[in-house]
Amino acid sequence: MAVGGISSPWNNMGKLPLFMLFRDSRNVLKNDELGIEIVNIGLPATLALMADPVASLIDTAFIGRIGAVELASVGVSIAIFNQVSRITMLPLVSITTSFVAEEEATSKSTEAEEDENVGSNHDVDHEMVPLTGRSDMKITKSEDNRRRVPSASSALVIGCMLGILQTLFLISTAKAILHYMGVKPDSPMLKIAQQYLTLRSLGAPAILLSLAAQGVFRGLKDTKTPLYAIIIGDSANILLDPILIFTLRLGVNGAAIAHVVSQYLIFLILIWRLVENVVLLPPSFKELQFGRFLKSGFHLLVKVISTTSCMTVATSLAARLGPKPMAAFQVCLQIWLATSLLADGLAVAGQAILASAFAKKDYEKTVVAASRVLQIGVVLGLLLSFILAAVSQFASTLFTKDFDVLRLMNISFPFIAVTQPINALAFVFDGVNYGASDFAYSACSMVLVAVTSISCLFILSSSHGYVGIWIALTIFMCLRVFAGLLRIGTGRGPWSFLRS
Repeated sequence: MAVGGISSPWNNMGKLPLFMLFRDSRNVLKNDELGIEIVNIGLPATLALMADPVASLIDTAFIGRIGAVELASVGVSIAIFNQVSRITMLPLVSITTSFVAEEEATSKSTEAEEDENVGSNHDVDHEMVPLTGRSDMKITKSEDNRRRVPSASSALVIGCMLGILQTLFLISTAKAILHYMGVKPDSPMLKIAQQYLTLRSLGAPAILLSLAAQGVFRGLKDTKTPLYAIIIGDSANILLDPILIFTLRLGVNGAAIAHVVSQYLIFLILIWRLVENVVLLPPSFKELQFGRFLKSGFHLLVKVISTTSCMTVATSLAARLGPKPMAAFQVCLQIWLATSLLADGLAVAGQAILASAFAKKDYEKTVVAASRVLQIGVVLGLLLSFILAAVSQFASTLFTKDFDVLRLMNISFPFIAVTQPINALAFVFDGVNYGASDFAYSACSMVLVAVTSISCLFILSSSHGYVGIWIALTIFMCLRVFAGLLRIGTGRGPWSFLRS
């Protein structure tokens, strides 16, 4: 029996949903309509996601010229800021992307049906109507032809509140968190790290508001506008770094100030572009969909806390080994995450396309799109592995001249290179799950993965030291991929149609 238009050869494998992942694998790089759609969404999203880590790497390169202690201090602070930020920003941008994509897809379907029923009558009542199981709102047009996007207003209000709360939290608890991360009261790292973290936290509201705006653009399948804004903002960061760090002699504080300025610049550009196309003020308070955001946000909050817990524990264990292991770990972790985030652009494309397909109940496109982005993820991961293996020796010298730090970095690079296909799949599986609005499974599976991985971190770091931390992080990413395979491979949850 056919499901959603899936062809008969595919239906013969209906009882083996795992085979979906291998569907049309010979066409993985085919330049067809789906391939073009993935590239048009994924490539700008990838470049946008890469821009901030690249800017952070350039920050790290400048700071590395000051000294190993400064590099380690900033490393701990960046790790803390990033982990706290991920707790709020990933749920916000992921939920906004899915909700806006659903609203956009349903609006187009509704308009098409109205055109069929009404014919040439353009005086159609565009009031909000219930959707089929995935949302109760849709996108309409205002009198000045701007879009009314119900999820956009909610996302921006929530982003503003979360940003302010994050700033207050980091400023008030900076010293205590640094102590927890292994920076002792008599450590030369403490004062530098605390000052950097405090200054960097002032940019949290801009970051959260920018991410909310990016979620709206992604849901509308426009990833170019965020890319342009991020390029301008991060370029300003890179230009300000040498001026503030060396010319004005502000040191690591100058790097923090440059980053904050760049984040507010990105926010202003995104809001300016958003206001031109979207009505941000809802006509009534009831249009603010806080209930929907909180329900799905809770699930993703659990997932993100679980994920960040692993990274935080790993960073803490590295910091306890001393400034030089921490400096090496910080640089390598940034390279590891920066290269892996290339696959996150694929995840964004997969999420937007799948959210639209699920809203329309177009199961044929759901299967084709999911398999394609996962297959491209494997290809991308293999390519990154070869590139990193080739440039590892050269890349390490860009960040420091310290012999001990370089030695530890050279130990890390094999792990970074080999795990790229695994990391790519882990990120893309997240996008696939978000596109299916499978937030509950994402949360529950990640809790189990995190508990197992943190146990491995403590056990392996105590027995193998610095190397043990990287082995445990490799196990962490492998378990994330297994969780994604398990859901689709067994045809459970939103993927139950694969067993029909």
